Amino acid sequence: QVQLVESGGGSVQAGGSLRLSCAASAYTYSRYCMGWFRQAPGKEREGVAGIDSDGSTSYADSVKGRFTISKDNAKNRLYLQMNSLKPEDTAMYYCAADADTRCVFWVGPRRTVVAGPRLSYWGQGTQVTVSS
Repeated sequence: QVQLVESGGGSVQAGGSLRLSCAASAYTYSRYCMGWFRQAPGKEREGVAGIDSDGSTSYADSVKGRFTISKDNAKNRLYLQMNSLKPEDTAMYYCAADADTRCVFWVGPRRTVVAGPRLSYWGQGTQVTVSS
């Protein structure tokens, strides 16, 4: 069983930055596809950014150019660098992963990140609050 633990959330003013981190307990971490999702109160969960096992990245249109997803295989960590934060970025942010070699991310018709065939592992989330 893979455990994912997010950290790095907090409260910032608009225009500020945060870096989220996701620690993974997985021996074959480097082969995992991993991504960040978020859910605001009263809204559906949406994909923010994803990174395939080959390093290919996908971003939702709403965060492209502001957020950067990266992996540190040596530390078994996934990161999300968030710059130029906006109040609409306020949400609970979740890390997700899967070891399936077919796992890939892409930008769906709603211009958010979608993963397939599935993401088997999810963290508990970290809250990000951006004030205007």
